[in-house]
Amino acid sequence: MSSTILVTGGTGVLGSHVVPLLRGEGRPVRVLSRRQHPGEDGVEYVTGDLLNDEGTTAAVSGVETILHLAGGPKGDDVATRNLVRAAEKEGVAHLVYISVIAVDRIPLGYYRSKLASERVIVESRVPWTTLRAAQFHDLVLKVLDAAAKLPLIPAPAGIRLQPVDSGEVAARLVALAAAGPAGLATDLAGPSVRGLPELIRSYLEAKDQRRRTMPLPIPGRLGRLYREGENLSLQDVDTGERTWESFLGQRVTALR
Repeated sequence: MSSTILVTGGTGVLGSHVVPLLRGEGRPVRVLSRRQHPGEDGVEYVTGDLLNDEGTTAAVSGVETILHLAGGPKGDDVATRNLVRAAEKEGVAHLVYISVIAVDRIPLGYYRSKLASERVIVESRVPWTTLRAAQFHDLVLKVLDAAAKLPLIPAPAGIRLQPVDSGEVAARLVALAAAGPAGLATDLAGPSVRGLPELIRSYLEAKDQRRRTMPLPIPGRLGRLYREGENLSLQDVDTGERTWESFLGQRVTALR
């Protein structure tokens, strides 16, 4: 029988794809969550909090592979350090981590925390694989839904993105977990580079809305880096197939 795989963040956007994929391969799955969930066929839920190091040891016990998908606006490096410490003691054979493209180039707090998490893993005794992915379609939609509630939709100038389907990222992570430790994997981005104003227009068209946008310059070094495309991965990158329009059309139709 295959050994249990621990998935942190297994109830999130990415985890909701990863867990069924693992179960489809017949792998027993343990999900670490801050909230209690009823168990289901082949999936064990354990309650804990990586940031506060609660339940970490129990979650890792008996596990050979970890898919570390949990993340938040703050404290990712602390949570990862707690997880890695438990994984080292347990002798975990493979830790797979999801990170963000350009995490080492864009000076945002969230990126710095993700980069610090990467370093914790690299410096540990646990064999590892890290996948850096572009922003998910789901995240872009969430941001645009929030922006559309404002009187004017802000359209930061010079921002281009490579939105990628979360299901395709999940499939890549599951494949990487099965393949064994590989270090830093090839970046995974969406099939095209899209300017933020273009994404906003397609969003409004899909919702059959006519709204005014407000150009918003991004000052300083951060703005320059975005204008120069430092947040993108254009060479030695794998690309998904599902487009933003395909995702958006399905999601908006489902909400009608």
